[in-house]
Amino acid sequence: MLIFNTISETQDYLKSQQKAGKSIGFVPTMGALHAGHISLIERSKADNDLTVCSIFVNPTQFNNPEDLKKYPRTLGKDCEMLLPAKCDVVFAPSAEEMYPSLPQLRIDFGTLETVMEGKFRSGHFNGVGIVVSKLFNVVKPDKAYFGLKDLQQVAVIRQMVRDLSFDLEVVPCPTLRETDGLAMSSRNTRLSVEARALAPQIYKVLHLAKKKLETGASTKETQELVNQHFSNYPSFSLEYFEVADYDTLKPILAKNETGKTALCIATFLGGVRLIDNIVF
Repeated sequence: MLIFNTISETQDYLKSQQKAGKSIGFVPTMGALHAGHISLIERSKADNDLTVCSIFVNPTQFNNPEDLKKYPRTLGKDCEMLLPAKCDVVFAPSAEEMYPSLPQLRIDFGTLETVMEGKFRSGHFNGVGIVVSKLFNVVKPDKAYFGLKDLQQVAVIRQMVRDLSFDLEVVPCPTLRETDGLAMSSRNTRLSVEARALAPQIYKVLHLAKKKLETGASTKETQELVNQHFSNYPSFSLEYFEVADYDTLKPILAKNETGKTALCIATFLGGVRLIDNIVF
């Protein structure tokens, strides 16, 4: 496994591999890797000749400086996990390498920025769009792999790839969960023992909401059920719960008769912000 810290050495190596006719799969991450990330690596390994994983905590997508400061940075452990997964290349740049000057570009994702994560994290998707664009230009992959736990991020990146004509395929991959249902996330490591024991309630309430909607209940009635559920667990501070169309992420008022429905949630638990979703 090769580890590069600069754009130039990464590009030089990958260009030589592309000239040799090798296909490249790419898994962009912010590190603090877990089994969910490794499943993306494994999918890429199955699909491509060469797999690249980037590890970079991107400062431009954090609208909360304290959240950026607390985000786990575990490059050594990450590389230890990637080695047995047979990742071929790790690109682990510094912030100065990725941003020699502050980006002036602004990417507007339209209505995708007005709901859920976009509504509550101003500027977040602009930062995501800029860093992923830069990473795509460095790696020039044939396929890029993203977990569906960050459903809105996948939608944003797919739109960006379409609108800017990136010559690659975005491959969404299923959310991996702990045995108790909690979606795997780098942020889970910040949960206290008490908070970790409560965290599976997020997945539980999503399924309760799904069952409620399937009985013909309205979005308002389903929202009330979610609020009532969390009222029994004061450690949670619900930021949003949305019933949305899977393809557009626009809110829907009742059962979606024409396509997939996504139930999306964000909540604070013990000061840690967690997101999850289910699609049906």
